[in-house]
Parts: sequence; C-alpha cells; structure tokens
Amino acid sequence: MGLIRRLFQSEDDETSYAPLEGGSERPDGERTHDEEQREYSRTDYYVFLLLGVAMLWAWNMFLAAAPYFQRRFDSDERLLRNFQSAELAVSTAGSLGSMIVLTKLQANASYPKRIMSSLILNIVVFTLLAISTRAFLGVSAGAYFVFLMLVVFGASLATALCQNGVFAYVASFGREEYTQGIMTGQGIAGVLPCIAQIVSVLSVPPKQTQEGAPQESSKSAFVYFLTATVISALTLLAFVYLLSNPRSREQLRPTLDDEDEVDVEYGAVTHKSIPLMTLLQKLFWLAGAVFLTFAITMFYPVFTQKILSVRDPATSSRLFQPAAFIPLGFLFWNIGDLMGRVIPGIPGMTLTARPRVVFILAVCRLAFIPLYLLCNIGGRGAVIGSDFFYLFVVQILFGISNGYIGSNCMMGFVEWVDSEEREAAGGFMSLCLVAGLTAGSFLSFFAASA
Repeated sequence: MGLIRRLFQSEDDETSYAPLEGGSERPDGERTHDEEQREYSRTDYYVFLLLGVAMLWAWNMFLAAAPYFQRRFDSDERLLRNFQSAELAVSTAGSLGSMIVLTKLQANASYPKRIMSSLILNIVVFTLLAISTRAFLGVSAGAYFVFLMLVVFGASLATALCQNGVFAYVASFGREEYTQGIMTGQGIAGVLPCIAQIVSVLSVPPKQTQEGAPQESSKSAFVYFLTATVISALTLLAFVYLLSNPRSREQLRPTLDDEDEVDVEYGAVTHKSIPLMTLLQKLFWLAGAVFLTFAITMFYPVFTQKILSVRDPATSSRLFQPAAFIPLGFLFWNIGDLMGRVIPGIPGMTLTARPRVVFILAVCRLAFIPLYLLCNIGGRGAVIGSDFFYLFVVQILFGISNGYIGSNCMMGFVEWVDSEEREAAGGFMSLCLVAGLTAGSFLSFFAASA
C-alpha cells in the first residue's frame, strides 16, 4: 500500500525521492559537480565501452543467428516455431536467478572477479558453439535444441555476472560518462553481430532446404560465433589492464569508508549490506521504468524473426531474402537502440532528474507492439505493404526508445542514492533490468503464436 500511495503522490512531493548531493544534473538541466567524482579518463571510458560490447555481444549473436538456427530446426515444425521464445525464456530466467543470488551476496562481493569470470565463461561457451557448427552436424533437431539451451543458459550466467559486476563496479567511480560508455557499448554489440550475420550470408552461395527455411554455410557460422570468443578475450585483456592501472585503483579508494576492507588487487570490499527495499524506495520510478522498458522490448526479437520483406522473393535481391532480411531487421532495431544510448551523452538531453517522466515514457512504448501486426508476419501479407515502414518507423523508433529510456535509467540512479549505496544500487538496477527481460521473454510466447 505504501508503494501505491507513493505512485499517486504529486510531483512536488520529493521527500522520499529527491536527488542527493552530487547529482549530475539539476531539474533545470544545469550540470552540478560532485566533489567525490574521480578524474575522467578516456582510456577508462573505452574499457567500459568494450565491457558493454562484451556484455551483450553473446545475446545479440543468438538473436541475429536466427536464420542459422532455422536451418538446424527445419525438420521439426514445433521447434522451428518456438526456438526463439525458448532462447529468450531460458536466457532471461537464468540471468534473473543468477542476478537475485548475486544481489543477495553484495556484502562481500568482488565485482572485478565477477566480471573476469563472466568473460572466461563466455569464451568457453562460444568456443563450444562454434565447434558445433563444424562437428555433429548429423544430430537430430531435438538433440541440437538441448545443446543450444545449455549453451544459452551458460551464456545467461555469464551475462548476469557481467551485468552485476560492471554496473556495480562503474558506480563506484561516480561518473555518469562511464555508465553511458557501457550503454553505448551495449548498443554497438547489437549492431555489429547483425552486420557480421548479413555479410556471412551474402558472401556464400544461397542455399534452400526443401521446406524453404533460410540457410547459411556451417563455415560462415563457425567464423560468426567465434567472433564472440575473440571479443570476450580482448575485453578480458583490457579489463586486466584497467585493474593493473594504479590510478584506477586510487580512484576507488576515496569512495570507501575507512573501516572497509579492500582487496587491492581486485577491488573486493567488505561493507554493510543495503536492503533491497531501501533501494526500491529510493529508485522506485527508475527501477519500474527499466523493468517495463526491457519487458516490452522482448517482443521485438520474436516478431523480427517472423517478419519478411513485402517484395516478391522470386525477383528481389538476396538482401531481401529471409536469410538476410531477418538480420537486417535486427540491424535496424539495433541502430536505433545505439542512437538512443548515445543521445543521453549530449548535454541537456538526459532525463535523469525527471524519473517520473522516464517511467511514463516507458509505459508509452506499449504502442509499438500493435505496429508489428501491420507488417508481413510469416509472409501472410502486410496491412502496410512497405519495408520502409517496418525498418525505419517500427524498428528504428522502437530501438531508439529502448536505448534512450534504458540509458537514462542506468545513468541516473547514482543521483538518488548515497555514495556508499552506489555499488548495491548498480546491482539492484541490473536486477530490475533482467527481471524485465525475463517477464517479457515469457510474454513473448504469445507473439510466437501470432
């Protein structure tokens, strides 16, 4: 009941939700200065950018590889229809469970160790997935589905470790620029795998199964999945360099209380645990906004892998054939998402000082879901027969709204908590993000039957 009463409180009542000293932007848009903020480093920014890329690279590779998985499941209609939703459900459920456990273990957390563990796990998982494109090609669709769900679950554990570790670790720096770098890196991680998928399809001769499911060669798929291993390995090296930098370690020291115990090598800190309800009370609007934003977003992967070009397949170019057009749809959405994540980095373009406005914008994103029903789902025809409408209006605008609102949520939470609560708040906001993804992934099964 307390939360319901707060929901209907007037905008002027900010006693329980007011920006704390050191917030980066006042309600009038003027920037403020945080005496505890550390000196900005462009090198550190690029390391966090790369961490953002690695965090969602694996996730987006699974989505953009839909044509390859369609090939592997074309002998089983039920798996072919539902594998995308199953991927989303297993991935987000695994991430949510892991995030809950990791958030509860915040008191003695070593966030750098969690980040490194996630990168190592991603290297193992995607090496196995790459090998699967060259070996055991004769296994049944059901057996491959079990293998795919296992690697998806492994990748979800890595994502949870990375999200929890990175957002908590960057919060201790007290600089929104680094958080914005992470969000931008996540946007880049959505764009590049789609480009790699399209190039891999267009660079090999076209193939079609008897059922017409789009295909690509196992060789190109091997190279495609192996890039995730390379990205994770490069990020691991960059992060180790960041940890070895004495200046970066010194930046963290002033944010800790005198009685805190610090692991100098890995930044592990022993401090009091912050109750989740305390964080919810302070971050109610931003936590709710990030939950709704990513819950609604989870409908787009299911629709995107089903929507085809309105052009005649017999006469259109290969770019508009399903094997290339599906990742093209993902590419346009992720271009919009990247644009949305970059916009908050422009002075005066953030809404971190207006959390209730961010929440209202998150609710308004529901209007995008009916727009997908106007497109060419499953080749059955489109109400609006235009690829331009699908790619530029639906996909790009939906992506921009996701990137912009999500970035405002993840950049702005540090303004509403005390300095000693920043790391715990970073883990809490990541938990809300993954909870939204999980809720949306299970709701996406309704879209799969559309």
